[in-house]
Amino acid sequence: MTMTATSKPRAAALPREVAMRLAAAEYQRFVQLLRGLRPEDWTKPTECAGWDVRAMAAHALGMVEMAASIGEQVRQNRAAKARQSQRGGRHTPGFIRRRQLPALQDVGDAKEAWTFGYLIDVILTRDPWMHRVDIARATGARHVLTPDHDGVLVADVVAEWAARHGQPYTLRLTGPTGGEWSSGTGRPVIAMDAVDFCRAVSGRGPADGLLTTAVPF
Repeated sequence: MTMTATSKPRAAALPREVAMRLAAAEYQRFVQLLRGLRPEDWTKPTECAGWDVRAMAAHALGMVEMAASIGEQVRQNRAAKARQSQRGGRHTPGFIRRRQLPALQDVGDAKEAWTFGYLIDVILTRDPWMHRVDIARATGARHVLTPDHDGVLVADVVAEWAARHGQPYTLRLTGPTGGEWSSGTGRPVIAMDAVDFCRAVSGRGPADGLLTTAVPF
């Protein structure tokens, strides 16, 4: 089910501590990928039309800077709240995280509202993750994938995808970040590589049926 402009703003499903761990690891992996590129890799085209590796890296690093800036604002707000209430510890989100972004976001062919928390904890980690895929595919660089990091990100994408379409499904994803998920009965099994699944629902790869349900990255 796709949210509309009148829907409740989308919030992060991941616990804050998990989101922070994923973000830190993803930013480190992205930087390591860039450090390993050869000089000739930077001008290679990616599968995103009009974006070469250099442009994509600049975009992704800009998103990381945005995460740091917004995250610091949220941290300061949480610290101030903690001084006023014993319940204001690190597990209690500040009002900034629950606030809605001022502009609606394009997801597939619809617009929807996001909270700042969804932007910070979800999108600003998924974005460099997907661009790491793009750059690895464009350059042939080693693409590091592990169950404890990339597998958690993929599982979160699957959960959001399933909630968005709301239909029965069985999904079998292969590779080091794969797994099996299902809900209801009577639907054909979708079997594919986990990274290809994420590319499909992000609009990067071929998609039909339930795979046309867009998930933002």
